[in-house]
Amino acid sequence: VQLQASGGGLVQAGGSLRLSCAASGGTLNNNVMGWFRQAPGKEREFVAAHRWGGGMPKYADSVKGRFTISRDNAKNTVNLQMNNLKPEDTATYYCAGRSRGTYLSTNMDQYVYWGQGTLVTVSS
Repeated sequence: VQLQASGGGLVQAGGSLRLSCAASGGTLNNNVMGWFRQAPGKEREFVAAHRWGGGMPKYADSVKGRFTISRDNAKNTVNLQMNNLKPEDTATYYCAGRSRGTYLSTNMDQYVYWGQGTLVTVSS
């Protein structure tokens, strides 16, 4: 399965962006899907995760109340709506998928499928 992330760009603080992650070569409709980000000079960190079939998604404390993860199984995509963006949200955002299990892991090592990343830049 290949993942393709898109939707990044330059936005002013307080603005919004919607990232999308499309899966090809298979379906990840039954998998836990997540978003991670990596700012320049920093380690990759967890942002959000969502489990197929419902249940509460999980968010990093830094994005709670501002970001929303969702999926469209018909389109085989996972989306990340980002509102009230802050300069500290500037990073390359990666979508990822687990191959098995239903735990909403925040550990990137638990994810085996990765997109190429999409850059989000938030200006102050």
